[in-house]
Amino acid sequence: MTSAASATATLLALGGMPMIGQGDDLSGMILDALERSGEILLDGDIIVLAQKIVSKAEGRAVSLAQVVPSTEARELALRCDKDPRLVELVLSETDEVMRVRKGVLVVRHRLGLVLANAGIDQSNITQDEDGVALLLPLDPDASCAVIREEIVRRTEKDIAVLIIDSLGRAWRKGTCGIAIGVSGMAGLLDLRGAPDLHGRQLQTSELGLADEVAAAASLVMGQGDEGRPVVLVRGVGRGRSKGSAAELIREPELDLFP
Repeated sequence: MTSAASATATLLALGGMPMIGQGDDLSGMILDALERSGEILLDGDIIVLAQKIVSKAEGRAVSLAQVVPSTEARELALRCDKDPRLVELVLSETDEVMRVRKGVLVVRHRLGLVLANAGIDQSNITQDEDGVALLLPLDPDASCAVIREEIVRRTEKDIAVLIIDSLGRAWRKGTCGIAIGVSGMAGLLDLRGAPDLHGRQLQTSELGLADEVAAAASLVMGQGDEGRPVVLVRGVGRGRSKGSAAELIREPELDLFP
């Protein structure tokens, strides 16, 4: 177990990132943005990326004109008052429909995330006449690993990469940044066995380290028209060097609120 506690941490949202298109070199664009910001990567740094720029680069934008809704999608669309074509895309990314009511479609995504609309949305992407929707990356952990490996190759610095998105939370209003992809750091940090202030061993404490970094980065990244999809995080312990966002997913059989 390695502590992530730090008395001081800094977060810098990088300016100057261009609009991202399919096939773009995200690693190179990130390094260019760092240079424009006057920053040089250091060992231990964490690069946090908004999900949208990764999805765009990976070609995960879908024109609704290309989507033919199934009977199931049409029936669900009537219940939740959504575009049947959007519902069809949601179903294509879904292992299980969890909750349906007017304006709400909550599903268990194929990645294990429980979230509204399978994480698909239409904000901050160029629309056509019929509408365009953006899906989550196929494998965010793998996407992080590819970007990290390329940045490490170009800079020879030991860094971590996160992909984050904003999700709602059970029993809480509002969205919060969480990690959906992790490479080069712990996703979940097991603190069990470590002492508290009085020397008593912690019994159940597991820290969602990547989620805590994601939430902090989301604050400076913004959720609207800020145009700051990359954040440099410095001074946060990364735990063990290997980890994933998948380890943050609670197994369905342990879910107390199915």
